[in-house]
Amino acid sequence: MTSSLPAGPLDGLLVVDLSRILAGPYCTMTLGDLGARVIKVEQPGTGDDTRSWGPPFWNGISAYYLAINRNKESITLDLDREEGRAVLAALVERADILVENFRPGRLERWGFGYEACAAQNPRLVYASVSGYGLEGPDRDRAGYDLIAQAEGGVMSVTGEADHPPLRAGVSHADIAAGLWLVGGILAALYTRERSGRGQRVDTALLDGQVGLLAYHATNTWATGAPPERLGNRHPNLVPYGAWRCRDAWITLGAGNDLLFSALCKALGGALAGLPADPRLEGDEDSADPRFATAPARVAHRTEVDQALDATLGALDAGDALARLRTAGVPSGRVRTVPEALADPQVMARDMVVPLPHPAIPDFKVTGLPVKLSATPGRPRSAPPALGADTGRVLAELGHDEASIARLRAAGAI
Repeated sequence: MTSSLPAGPLDGLLVVDLSRILAGPYCTMTLGDLGARVIKVEQPGTGDDTRSWGPPFWNGISAYYLAINRNKESITLDLDREEGRAVLAALVERADILVENFRPGRLERWGFGYEACAAQNPRLVYASVSGYGLEGPDRDRAGYDLIAQAEGGVMSVTGEADHPPLRAGVSHADIAAGLWLVGGILAALYTRERSGRGQRVDTALLDGQVGLLAYHATNTWATGAPPERLGNRHPNLVPYGAWRCRDAWITLGAGNDLLFSALCKALGGALAGLPADPRLEGDEDSADPRFATAPARVAHRTEVDQALDATLGALDAGDALARLRTAGVPSGRVRTVPEALADPQVMARDMVVPLPHPAIPDFKVTGLPVKLSATPGRPRSAPPALGADTGRVLAELGHDEASIARLRAAGAI
C-alpha cells in the first residue's frame, strides 16, 4: 500500500459517478480500486442518501457511507439548474465511463440519457443499474436489495424449512449487481479498444439474483419442484453445513466420496451408525451402500447429519478442526465479523487496509478481493467530504475563481 506500487489497470480512465446508495457506488468504488479516477456527483447540501444513514457514525460520519465511497472525489451539482447541467455536460465530454442508478427515464429529462451522452461522447461507456432493468413490465418500479432477494427466489431458499424465509445477512443483491456492472464495463472497455466506440451496459438487482440461482435453477428445471429451505445444508452434497461443537460452531463440507471417507476416518470411527472408513480401504463391496456415493448420502441426509451432531457436539472446536484439517477435509470456525477482520490470513491478503482520513485517525477499509500481479489495484484514498473537490474539478474544466463564485451564488454547486 505504498506509492512505489505500480498504477492500477484502469489508471488514466475517468469515471463520472451519478449513483447513490449501494449497487452503483460499490461498482465505482471497485473501478477506483482498479486505478480509475472517480468523480462522484452529488446534490448540494445533502449528497448521497447514505451520508445520513445511521447509526453507527464514525466520528460523526456515516459508517455506511464510509464503507463504499473510497477512491472518489466529490463535487456537488444541482442538475435542476442549467448551470449545473452545463458542468456535468463538460464532465461527460471528457469521461470514459458514466455510472448511474436513477429510475429509467430520469436522466433523459435532464438531457443525460444514453443517446444524448453517446452523441456527445461516442467513446463513452454508459453503465446503468436499477431494480428491474431497462425493459419489461416492471422497469419503472423502485428496487431495494430486500425486494430483489425476495422476487429473485433467493429468500425462498434461505433459512430453515420450518422458519420464515430470510434475506442474506449482507446486501448481496446490491453488491452482486454492482459487481456484474463492473464486469460489463470492463467488457465494454475491451470492445472499445477494437471498435473505438462505447456502448450501454445495463444490469438490475433482479437480474443479478436470478443469475446467482445457478444450480437452484437447474435443480428446479430438472425436478419440476421448487427447492426447499435447507438452512446451512446443501441440496446436492452431504455432509455440508454448520455443526455445534462443545464451545463453538464449525462448518465442514465433504464434496466427494474420498472426502467423506477422510471425514469418517478423521473422527476416529466415532460417528455413531456410520462406517469408520467406508472407502479408503479400497474394498468397494464392503462400503455401506447408504453412504458410499454422493447420491446415497443425499438420500440418507438425516442419518449423516445426526451422526455429526452427536460426534461434533462432544468435541471442542479446536480438536475437531485439527482432525478435519489434518485429513484434508474442508472446514472452518464460524467467526464473528471482528474475528474475521482480525484473521492473519485476511491480513496477509491485504483485505484490511488503513487509509489516512482527516477526521478519523484509525480509519481503515476492506481491501480489493482480486489481486493482479503486474498492475495491482488497491484502496488509495478515504471517502470524500461532500463537495470537497468541487472547486478543483471546476478549475480543471476551465472555470476561474469568479466563475466558481457565480455558480456557488446561483446554487448550481
